Amino acid sequence: MAAPKATSPWLDREPAAEHPPLAGDTRTEVAVVGGGIAGLTVALLLAEGGRQVTLIEMDRLGRGATGYTTAKVTSQHGMLYDSLVSKHGEEKARAYGQANQAALALMARWVEERGIDCAWRRREAYAYVLSGSQTSQAAAEAETAARLGLPARLVHDTPLPYPVAAAVRFDDQAEFDAYAYVIGLARDLAAAGATIAERTRATGLDEGSPHRVETDRGTLTADHVIVASHYPYVDRTLVFARAAPQRSYSIAARIRGPVPEGMFISAEGPTRSLRGAPRPDGELLLVGGEGHKVGQESDTSARYRALEEFAREHFDVESLEYRWSTQDPVPADGMPLVGRLTPISKRSYMATGFSKWGMTNGTAAAMVLADAVQGRDNPWAGALDSNRLRPRASMPKLVQENVNVGWHFVADRVRQRPSRSLDELAPGEGDIVRHDGDTVAGYRDEEGRLTAVSPTCTHLGCRVAWNDAERSWDCPCHGSRFAPDGAVIEGPAVTNLERKV
Repeated sequence: MAAPKATSPWLDREPAAEHPPLAGDTRTEVAVVGGGIAGLTVALLLAEGGRQVTLIEMDRLGRGATGYTTAKVTSQHGMLYDSLVSKHGEEKARAYGQANQAALALMARWVEERGIDCAWRRREAYAYVLSGSQTSQAAAEAETAARLGLPARLVHDTPLPYPVAAAVRFDDQAEFDAYAYVIGLARDLAAAGATIAERTRATGLDEGSPHRVETDRGTLTADHVIVASHYPYVDRTLVFARAAPQRSYSIAARIRGPVPEGMFISAEGPTRSLRGAPRPDGELLLVGGEGHKVGQESDTSARYRALEEFAREHFDVESLEYRWSTQDPVPADGMPLVGRLTPISKRSYMATGFSKWGMTNGTAAAMVLADAVQGRDNPWAGALDSNRLRPRASMPKLVQENVNVGWHFVADRVRQRPSRSLDELAPGEGDIVRHDGDTVAGYRDEEGRLTAVSPTCTHLGCRVAWNDAERSWDCPCHGSRFAPDGAVIEGPAVTNLERKV
């Protein structure tokens, strides 16, 4: 049996035509950093609103977190709303729900009006519990969500092939092919006269007048700057201390028999997220879950095995077609961070902390920021404010996460004292090892070639850990990830690990 492809179904195709990098120093009205769903959406809203826009992307459009999503388009984010009301109050929880419903509506309209062929289809979304003792939780969540104006109701049956005790059902939600959608947005963005520059990494920001985005291809001068790079590459409000980076995993399987119609997520651990995905040769079943904090799992391959075991337990699996993972910053208080880059920023903004629900949260963030740049009020901006201070909502989680960071900063240096040398690594293996009297992050590829880099993350100096499933060096403190040769894969780091060998 062939091994599953190490990518998502959305990215298993030829990439769209490449946009050239930034051609040296450039002037624009609005600079957007990040070519995922949030960056492309806000850029398109502004470009079609008459603004001169330049969007830069570190790698290729849509091939970051957006391309590795499970691509659910829904305001049903697990059993969330009861918690949001208790943390933020009913008004802000209602704003969160309205923002995500509005994002769903905008995306549906754009798919139709722009003719984007992205396998868009309406589906019901279910958050379910298996245990009868949790039925009251589901009932409370359904009542709260309905009171907030969301299309929610409590049900006791779902299309799943196994029984549930109860589920909160949201009607008329959607699912799609995320990569096809953002490439459609990019097409229309270019048609609107915007400049798109791929393979252009932002490295700094001067919030002067005008602003200056420093990149590895030149300086981009702009009146307004929007940082939509999934995690702010320039972090002046300590997002790294307010949002924990969480990694999660997905597989896509071909099964005998029909794939259940709907989108599903368990409210009890371990999380199991399911949906179908149409492909030219038939429907696939997507199963996701197994989340953990980045860099804090010694056997990441086991996460895929757990998802496969679940799929085989409940479905007649014919083959595994894909496996992939991704990550997302999860704010301590459960709300995205959208708004000004700092409390004193006037014309620089950020969008982050989508808590694994980036399709609607990212689109809603884009709507908020487009209004901010154009000087318009937005009904959800206060609830999502990136500089909010709500200690009651976030303090316990905030303390827990930052104690965890501090522990790793100190303890990993003690626990990871290398017991073997670089030369002892087996093909395909990475580890913290000795080399020429130094401690290094070493890797031997399948052909036997050795690479060694500094084990110290270039963000704030934590020690990286090897991710065996993705063949990367991951920072357990703030989620930066690096290729075996030290190149930055994901921020907040912007500088590569120092090459040793």
